Amino acid sequence: MTEKRTPWIFRLLLISFAGARGLSDFPENFVIARRNDGESYSNPVTLTCGGRGDGAVTWKFGGEVMEDSDPFIQQQNQTLVLDEVDTPMLGEYSCWRGNQMVSSTYILLQEKEEEEFDSLLKCRARSYDCEFNCSWTSSEYTAVRLGLGPDCSEGGESCHWIRKSGVDPDGGLQFVLSHSLTPYSEESSKLEVTAEAIKDLSIVRKTRRFYLRDIVQPDSSHIVRCKEVGENLNVTVAPPPSWSIPHSFFSLEHEIQYVLRDDGRTECSSTSLVPKGISRLRVRSRDPLVPSAWSLWTPWTNVTKSKKNPCKPKKRGPKKCCQQSPPGSSDHCKKRRKNEQCWWE
Repeated sequence: MTEKRTPWIFRLLLISFAGARGLSDFPENFVIARRNDGESYSNPVTLTCGGRGDGAVTWKFGGEVMEDSDPFIQQQNQTLVLDEVDTPMLGEYSCWRGNQMVSSTYILLQEKEEEEFDSLLKCRARSYDCEFNCSWTSSEYTAVRLGLGPDCSEGGESCHWIRKSGVDPDGGLQFVLSHSLTPYSEESSKLEVTAEAIKDLSIVRKTRRFYLRDIVQPDSSHIVRCKEVGENLNVTVAPPPSWSIPHSFFSLEHEIQYVLRDDGRTECSSTSLVPKGISRLRVRSRDPLVPSAWSLWTPWTNVTKSKKNPCKPKKRGPKKCCQQSPPGSSDHCKKRRKNEQCWWE
């Protein structure tokens, strides 16, 4: 682009900086200006007035009428051609017929993919059911959307874009995506998740491909009961409510971590058996058939023999871990139950 530009291009610069630089959502209509390799300016961009009817229209940028004096900007009735696009020329272009706006289109500049882009998008499936969650961890981007499938990765118009469903405690954006994979057969193709993110009227686009099994991480399981078996305790662990059913088909393996009462050492067991002489335990779970991630550890559960439990329910039945205080229990019992307890016989 030549260094000598008409005064109108400097007006563009003023309008650009005076306007809002961050979009809080994706505009209904936008085109992406793509840079030439090694160049600071983009390839030509053509805008077409989207309304019906013939006749001349007036083009505006940022609410200001565009002039015909710039040789790099050509107005041809309902078409506007920008031979080169640089940063001051990004923003909203609208076409008008009289005092009525016919349509508007944003020009966004495509930025190169950043190396850390993959780390900004994290996905996790709580089970093999039809949904999984993704989180966008960067607050620098003011608008983010996700799409699933080839239509989105190829930039097709039929892509169904997903907006955020919420914000996590760390400020990241949460998305819920649905898939149509059957959980009863081995995956033969990868999921394709495409992310588009806008920052300062520039857009970044990236597609990640992975198998569902690669992102499966169960929620924390639940310690149900502890039963004395010889010199050990047999710990029964129940899958989380969010895990796929039937559990006979979708099994989980558990790892139990415990603290020995005598010397305070911490050890682990890959079976359901742990020594009786422990003071507390916790558990985590994962799918044993694929290299999936472990769930988060459950909270530590204190372990005490049932005859020492002053809050033991009178009702007979299996001794469950982490029982809720029965109605009418004393304040002393309630105080003791502030810590998770696992009573055994």
